[in-house]
Amino acid sequence: MKLICAPMATLSHPAFRMLIERFGGCDEYYTEMINAPTLLCGGQFEKYYLEPAPAPEKIIWQLTGKNASSIIKASTLICNLPGIGIDLNMGCCAPDIVKSGAGISWMVSKPTEETRELVKGVKEELSRYESTSGIHKRLSAKIRLGDEKWSEESLFSFCDMLCENGVERITIHPRTQKEKYRDKPRHEYGQILAERYKSSGVKIVINGDIDSAQKAQKISEICSSCEGMMIGRAAVQKPWIFSLIKQHFEGSQSITKPTDLLELALDFVDNVAKYQPPEFWKTRLQRFFTYYCDNLSFAHFAKTNLLNYKSIEDTKEKLHEYFEKVPGDQIKCLK
Repeated sequence: MKLICAPMATLSHPAFRMLIERFGGCDEYYTEMINAPTLLCGGQFEKYYLEPAPAPEKIIWQLTGKNASSIIKASTLICNLPGIGIDLNMGCCAPDIVKSGAGISWMVSKPTEETRELVKGVKEELSRYESTSGIHKRLSAKIRLGDEKWSEESLFSFCDMLCENGVERITIHPRTQKEKYRDKPRHEYGQILAERYKSSGVKIVINGDIDSAQKAQKISEICSSCEGMMIGRAAVQKPWIFSLIKQHFEGSQSITKPTDLLELALDFVDNVAKYQPPEFWKTRLQRFFTYYCDNLSFAHFAKTNLLNYKSIEDTKEKLHEYFEKVPGDQIKCLK
């Protein structure tokens, strides 16, 4: 089963991918959402979203936007980048995204014909690129179950439409639009969809609450026909999680080599400064340390200090100060 890193706003960028790669990496990396209209307008920050380091061959570019035409046009640009293919964001439930008509709006509030136009148009651009270059780029979509009025019939109808118009992979986060992380995901729908589309060749990836090798094992048994599993927040706290899961599946011993959490954090900070513009440093570091600090004995204290961002150098000083006060936290046995 493939192990895939989820698209996460302010996190799915080169500095984060480099952390995962140092522990052996994963099979595929989805980028954070790339806003199609801004990309087409040549926004000053868009080049940072298009940096594929450190593993260009593993990249899936995720596009978002409120109208089909802009996403279709943006896909012609993305075709020329390295990577596996293009993913359509049809599952983001952030209020600002939904209000703009993007994200899960493509699944729950826009007319079916408009969503069909989007999928069909992007697929045509990918096919056109393949006919001239000889290189196949995969089309995928990331979805949820739907809104609070969802039903199996509505879910199947929507997924059927995606498949009929060229989507080759569907990643499902099996919660509804308004369900938060405290609500239990319905992982069985990954298996249901995988069985439904097995003969068509469309692959299903399951996403949601996979935070350990043991949980991955359980979900792989529930979703035995799925192509892979996608991990997001747990990989931020534990960038080594993909290696642990891989070794668990292979039946080999767990990683025993300890890691230096101070060194790991400092490397991340340096790579954020290297690969992101100064305007992004604060949000990227704050989001990362929200999860990273859960590795520490005094997580709340560390978060309070590190989320109070002042500068790159100040962040480094705070990291050194923490581990000087709590030296026992610096070296962590991975699990």
